[in-house]
Amino acid sequence: MDVLIIEDENPAAERLSNLLKQYDPGIRILDIMGSVEDTVVWLKANKLPDLIMLDIHLSDGLCFEIFEQVPVKCPVIFCTAYDEYALKAFELNSIDYLLKPVQQAKLEKSLEKMKDIRQAKSTGIEISTQVTDLMGLIKSRETSYKSRFMVKIGNRIKAVKTEDIAYFHSHNKLTLLVNKEGSSYPIDYALDELINFLDPSIFFHVNRKLIIHIDAAREIHPYFKGRMKLILDPPLEDEVIVSSQRTPLFKIWLDQ
Repeated sequence: MDVLIIEDENPAAERLSNLLKQYDPGIRILDIMGSVEDTVVWLKANKLPDLIMLDIHLSDGLCFEIFEQVPVKCPVIFCTAYDEYALKAFELNSIDYLLKPVQQAKLEKSLEKMKDIRQAKSTGIEISTQVTDLMGLIKSRETSYKSRFMVKIGNRIKAVKTEDIAYFHSHNKLTLLVNKEGSSYPIDYALDELINFLDPSIFFHVNRKLIIHIDAAREIHPYFKGRMKLILDPPLEDEVIVSSQRTPLFKIWLDQ
């Protein structure tokens, strides 16, 4: 099995390499990357590995930026010291989410799980496994989601209830909250931060510029290459496309 390690701390990368070799001496470590930029260059220039071991915080940003720049269709195991990104990680092609320091037994369990998924003959089995893990993680975590956001209107502050929000989107380097009446307010959160404060049964991270409330998708249309096109209410000027990678989970999210 060929493995790519993406980890910006050398001791942690060496530890992962040793743990993998203990599990299977035949595992080949293709390379060790420490940044988003270097990883994107590597993935564009090389064949995808059988597995990626991926840290969340890299030297030049969060690892999720990699998925926005290059398609990653091989299994991924996240290894991180932070548990707040678990929900976002499971939107991607992840097998497991391991907290540092990674334990041998837990890593082996993740690798065995990957073997089981690879042996499945239909992609439906893989998707259902991933969603089951996601739902189990949601239920097991005692997460406190935000019930309201404070926004500034001139010289005053207004509270917007989460239930009244249609979507959040990025525009001209700002994050905007748009309520169901179509009013827009800038807020001091990046989308990658916001998704950790929102109930994943109600909000979905459609793409790098948009998080929508489940009621905001007024129309859903099939699009090219397995993608979907959304018409939002209230309307958004930008075209809203769900990627082929996110479409299966998006459909399940809608049908929950």
